[in-house]
Amino acid sequence: MVASDPTLLEASEVVRQLDTDAHAGLTGQEAARRLAVHGPNRLAAAAAVPAWRKLLAQFADPLIYLLLAAIAVSAVAWWLEGAEGLPIEAIVIAAIVLANGVLGFVQERQAERAVAALQRMAAPTARVVRDGAPRHVPADELVPGDVLLLAEGDTVSADARLETTASLMVAEAALTGESEPVLKDPAPLAAPAGIGDRFDMVFAGTAVTRGRGRAIVTATGMATEMGRIATLLDQTRPERTPLQREIDILGRWLGITVIVVAAIVVGAVLLTSDIGGLADLVDVLLLGVSLAVAAVPEGLPAILTVVLALGVQRMAAQRAIVKKLSSVETLGSASVIGSDKTGTLTRNEMTIVRVTTRSGTVELTGSGYRPEGQVLADGAPLEGGPLHDEVRAVLSGGSLANDAVLLSQAGSWTVQGDPTEAAFLVAERKLGTAEQRQQRFRRRGEIPFSSERKLMSTLEEDVAHAGEVVVMTKGAPGVLLARCTHERLGSAAVPLTDARRAEITAEVDRMADQALRTLAVAYRPLGTPEAPSADESLERELVFAGAVGMIDPPRAEARAAIAEARGAGIRVVMITGDHARTAARVASDLGLVAAERPDVLEGVELEGISETALRERARTAAVYARVAPEHKLRIVDALQADGQIVAMTGDGVNDAPALKAADIGVAMGITGTAVSKEAADMILADDNFATIVAAVREGRAIFANIRRFLRYLLSSNAGEVLTMFLGVVGASVIGLSDVGDGLAAPLLATQILWINLLTDSAPALALGFEPPPPDVMRRVPRRLTDRVIDAEMQLDVVLVGLTMALATLLALDLHLPGGLLPGTSSIEEGRTAAFTVLVLAQLYNAFNARSDHASAFARLFTNWRLFGAVALSLGLQVLVVHVPFLNHAFGTVPLSPVDWLVCLGIASSVLWVAELRKVVVRRRGPVA
Repeated sequence: MVASDPTLLEASEVVRQLDTDAHAGLTGQEAARRLAVHGPNRLAAAAAVPAWRKLLAQFADPLIYLLLAAIAVSAVAWWLEGAEGLPIEAIVIAAIVLANGVLGFVQERQAERAVAALQRMAAPTARVVRDGAPRHVPADELVPGDVLLLAEGDTVSADARLETTASLMVAEAALTGESEPVLKDPAPLAAPAGIGDRFDMVFAGTAVTRGRGRAIVTATGMATEMGRIATLLDQTRPERTPLQREIDILGRWLGITVIVVAAIVVGAVLLTSDIGGLADLVDVLLLGVSLAVAAVPEGLPAILTVVLALGVQRMAAQRAIVKKLSSVETLGSASVIGSDKTGTLTRNEMTIVRVTTRSGTVELTGSGYRPEGQVLADGAPLEGGPLHDEVRAVLSGGSLANDAVLLSQAGSWTVQGDPTEAAFLVAERKLGTAEQRQQRFRRRGEIPFSSERKLMSTLEEDVAHAGEVVVMTKGAPGVLLARCTHERLGSAAVPLTDARRAEITAEVDRMADQALRTLAVAYRPLGTPEAPSADESLERELVFAGAVGMIDPPRAEARAAIAEARGAGIRVVMITGDHARTAARVASDLGLVAAERPDVLEGVELEGISETALRERARTAAVYARVAPEHKLRIVDALQADGQIVAMTGDGVNDAPALKAADIGVAMGITGTAVSKEAADMILADDNFATIVAAVREGRAIFANIRRFLRYLLSSNAGEVLTMFLGVVGASVIGLSDVGDGLAAPLLATQILWINLLTDSAPALALGFEPPPPDVMRRVPRRLTDRVIDAEMQLDVVLVGLTMALATLLALDLHLPGGLLPGTSSIEEGRTAAFTVLVLAQLYNAFNARSDHASAFARLFTNWRLFGAVALSLGLQVLVVHVPFLNHAFGTVPLSPVDWLVCLGIASSVLWVAELRKVVVRRRGPVA
């Protein structure tokens, strides 16, 4: 291995340290020996998790544990009672738990395969020199010291130190995030540099876009930069989502509540009742089971899963594909979106936006590879004249000294070749001169681009001028200008003065200061129809045509999406591997930073900054540039440590660890690598940043619906618990202790179970279909310290639950003799009335739960499913009260029409009490 940083060493020293031969390469025998020492050139795959473990993981939840305990207690009680019939309670709860687990398992079946995807990115074969001759070998057989041969179109199979290059350009966006291909140079670096600035190295997983080169392999497998990212990815553990953490807390809270309430009630019964034998003890145990059933919302996990799954479907319709159910709500809670630049906020399509010539400057509208837009001079379309002739010369010349191809397929425009060269082809079409150029010129020779010259030239036969050969050259403005003696003015050539050279240089510098990439175009008529030998001697005495400024343009919809995100209280920060000046320009165009004060934090600054200092900077920094994968991880960690819920977007291999570490990782579906898609929680099918904001809107709507059915379920279950608790403790007050049929319980265990099945399923699920509140994108994001079940909801749950319990016990007291309101009915009729009031109260509560502050009558008919669910539940309750065999199963008796009207009136108290509370809330002020 190389003893020190190979980027700082001469290539010959790297060859010496690796004990190889730059021309003959390794021998087959030595390569085999090194393969045995270093291992195959592939990434370590993540250990596969068996399907059964993934299924069991669906049940690793405190709320599920509570339901499993309820199943066990119910089964034991059924056995102690004589094991007659089927243990209905245990079977129903078990079915709900199993259904929830299967739903989650099916939705999350695609396991994490990010490291395996990294492995698949390696080229299947590589061209090397072995035993003195070029040959193709399997990529996983490369070893340190191999001489790697690179050509246009190759995928680099290992990290390697360049020895020689010829116009070698490598696309490293997947690894570094930089949008433009990097021009490589075998000269050693003067000082250590970040991965994006190691010009004398090539890296595994990148692609050669132009030229050729010879390099010495310095690292393979997990020792490569790709392997380092794979290690980061493997070590990164995904965070539990805010909703998962909240449900954990809810499960623990309910567990404690069940134990405390059941212990108090069972203890009170044992102290106040005359326990005469095992049968009485079984009755007390059944009462405890009924309390457990009443306290636990058995349908919560399944309803939560279904509502999230419905949200996933709606997001998919908006081109946002969610891989993990719990991520749906997380995105709605996001307070920071950390976005990659290239391909996410920008189009990853170089576009010429300005052309400057002797007669002036023009601006080009439109963006990307679609050749739609205008060429404007002083805001008006460019007409014929000197400026038009000069602009045509620039764009035609750049299109001639060019190897890219612009393709149109089914209305979509793509390119083959260098994106920078493609920009000339697109701009020329906007000017409308592409067809004229194609008909007029024929290539007769080429002087390829080289890193030493920083120029490319072609020899073109000009059919319009008797076959005269013209040299067309494009390249770096400063280099090209030094080779020019004249400048184009209209259709003529005039001498290029020193003063004019200074003006051109100043204009090019201004474009560079605006983060535009600059290229210049020149030409030289040779005055002969004979094509001379194509060599560098022709690149002199050129006529300067002009210079262009180009940029990877921001997505048109991204600025509006960022503005909407800000309106929703969400910070958007740019995290990119690109240059600081380019990042600042794009951020300014998108409205992320002020153009005059672009605060950009660079990767080199992150190297020496402490975690505390980074957390402080992260509170205000909007742009991070030239960052490495470990920097992105630190940024995500700093934001999370500051209490932010972070959504991270990206498309490259370098983004994968941060995507996995973020609260929700968002990968690009079109330009994203397989690695980023595997590591992410959500994939944007259209690579559109605006889709993220649409998904945030949907996520917030889902969260609002989760709060709706939590409010409904918890308040309804609180009503059942308080009914049992107050009924047992106050049995003598309402006449229960005088009924003489043994255990004094206001409701039977089967009735409690029926209520849960009836009201905790269809109405709760229907609440998941509520349309989003009108102000959903005007609310500030939920903080990590904010509870889903906040203090206001807790108060509502207790108030509604207490109202339900008092209404239910009032109905019971109305029928029983000996209570506060003496009645004359039997305990069966009294329990049936109380049973019905509690069901009706929960159905009223479904409408009340639609909002914590808006009236139940506001936007009343926006959710027809809720009316259907309530009607279904009411119909089933009528059957339980009036069908004889159901009377026997549930201990009910038929009620008269008057009794039904009384029950409806008493139960409606839940709605009126809630409406009164909401009036107070609205008068207190608007909800945040």
